[in-house]
Amino acid sequence: MKGVKRILAGWLPSSLRGRFVVIMITGVLVAQAASYALWTSQVRASQLEQLDELSSNMAFSIASTMRFFRSLPVDYRHIVLDQLRSMGGTRFFVSVNERRIHVEDIGSGPEKEVVVDNVRSILTQQLSIDDVVVEFSRPESLRVFNNEVLLYDLPPRWGQHSLLMEPLSPPILVVQLELAPDTWLYVATLLGVPDIFSGYRWLSEERLLVGVLVLLSVLALSLLGITSVTRPLARLSRAARQLGDDLASPPLKESGPKEVAATAAAFNRMQRRIQEQIDERERLFSAISHDLKTPITRMRLRAEMLDDAAQRERFCASLDELSELVKGALASVKGLDLHEEPQPTDLNALLLEIAEGLRLYGGEVSLHGTVLPLTVKPLALKRCLANLLENAVFYGQKATITLDEQAGIVTLRIHDNGPGIPDAQLSRVFSPFVRLEASRSRYTGGSGLGLGIARHIARAHGGDIVLSNHSAGGLVATLTLPRQTSVTDL
Repeated sequence: MKGVKRILAGWLPSSLRGRFVVIMITGVLVAQAASYALWTSQVRASQLEQLDELSSNMAFSIASTMRFFRSLPVDYRHIVLDQLRSMGGTRFFVSVNERRIHVEDIGSGPEKEVVVDNVRSILTQQLSIDDVVVEFSRPESLRVFNNEVLLYDLPPRWGQHSLLMEPLSPPILVVQLELAPDTWLYVATLLGVPDIFSGYRWLSEERLLVGVLVLLSVLALSLLGITSVTRPLARLSRAARQLGDDLASPPLKESGPKEVAATAAAFNRMQRRIQEQIDERERLFSAISHDLKTPITRMRLRAEMLDDAAQRERFCASLDELSELVKGALASVKGLDLHEEPQPTDLNALLLEIAEGLRLYGGEVSLHGTVLPLTVKPLALKRCLANLLENAVFYGQKATITLDEQAGIVTLRIHDNGPGIPDAQLSRVFSPFVRLEASRSRYTGGSGLGLGIARHIARAHGGDIVLSNHSAGGLVATLTLPRQTSVTDL
């Protein structure tokens, strides 16, 4: 069962709309096949029933004709036959021959069996004659007089009017029985069913046209219905993706079917609760930060009054570090709110500006490659790049920047000469307040928030940051940014 499910999952489209369409098409095809099979069996049964009734009536009529001819004196039979042929319009072509005429028998199947069995059994019963020959012939090969005269050679009034139905040319039923030695009565007639041996065609032109029209109609209506159902789901999916980057995104419309509207309402409630919790957390940290600033300020004033200069400097340094930790925590909780409009920014110029500032502290930065201006939030991206370059310079003293763009994706790689990071810690360093080395310079803040802030800014621009260890040593920070015109709020 699991194997069948895997096979079906491999063949089915990945989208909900595509799966609905496949299911609808399959259902329509199965329903049409079943209806055609049922209809075919009913038509076949009705046709056989019709043939049974027609052949029975025909057999009784032939039996009456036979009895009439048997009752006539032999010398009068030819006179009666000539009169009937001269009058025309009869249902039968009747002749008396010296021997049995050879007939190229055609046809097969249950239709022929019904007709032959009915005619033979009724004639045998009605006339008490065992030697009854019942066959079908094509009009063009049928001979009517002692195996010498073709049907098409007869005058129209003699038999063509009753045995030919141009242009259908249905098969002709031929019955022969021996009235007396060297005397065979020959009766040819039509059953009135032109396509008795044509068989049943499943894919006739009319049936195929109807099936295609039904399939197209169901497909069009299904696409309209499925689109109206899946459109709210697509909106919900987009809203869920945007929620991770922008909690202030507009709420979903609570419309559509009952289930979809209920889902949209639940999503909007979730968004409001998350926003309320984040606002509450921000207010809490703001209050804590405000309350901590007062004792830190008092402690700084008291530290300034210390007589020991070395002790005073160490005390002030600890207070500065504590103040930076408070500011970093508040910045992390606020979500790095930098309310600025995206604008085209020259990444090369921005990187050179950051590199120039790092050179004042002994950092060496080299830039390779160039890209066209990118639409970003300049101050936010500058903070992201500064955090990455500061890490590279202060851990490796030297950083190499490579710029590249392919398929609308700008890639920036920063390779330093530092010791790198253990593979197990590559994702952990993005968490707030995580520092893999305790002896960080006080210039960088030492709060363990730099990489987390950088990744947040990159993802807000639709990109990401990935860390990896270089095979030749050092750490490589890869920043990817798509070339787009819209940037989510930071």
